[in-house]
Amino acid sequence: RIAEHLSNHEDVAWVSYPGLPGDKYKDVADRTLTGKGYGGLLSFGVKTGREGGKKFIEALQLVSHLVNIGDAKTLATHNASTTHSQLTPEELEAAGVGEDLVRISVGIENVEDIIADLDQALAASK
Repeated sequence: RIAEHLSNHEDVAWVSYPGLPGDKYKDVADRTLTGKGYGGLLSFGVKTGREGGKKFIEALQLVSHLVNIGDAKTLATHNASTTHSQLTPEELEAAGVGEDLVRISVGIENVEDIIADLDQALAASK
């Protein structure tokens, strides 16, 4: 539901999640992920780029700003300003890490609460 919501959000440039129709990994995911769904990790691009990504992270209230994944709580990171901050824009592009990229590891909180936090943080990213 979060990936679907973000894919329709006016402040989001793109969403990468194998459960979305049209995702480049959807066919592979359908063949290989035979459990209950497509996992809790997704990425998306903030339309306002690097500065917008930083503002987005700073505005989160429920979602925690941490770089690890797989926690019981929802986590988010803006790689260009954290884990890959030492790279130039050219190096980021070569590494496949866009300056707009935000990665989310979805936890067990109520999905509506997560979406509300993402929405208010996206509004702050402008």
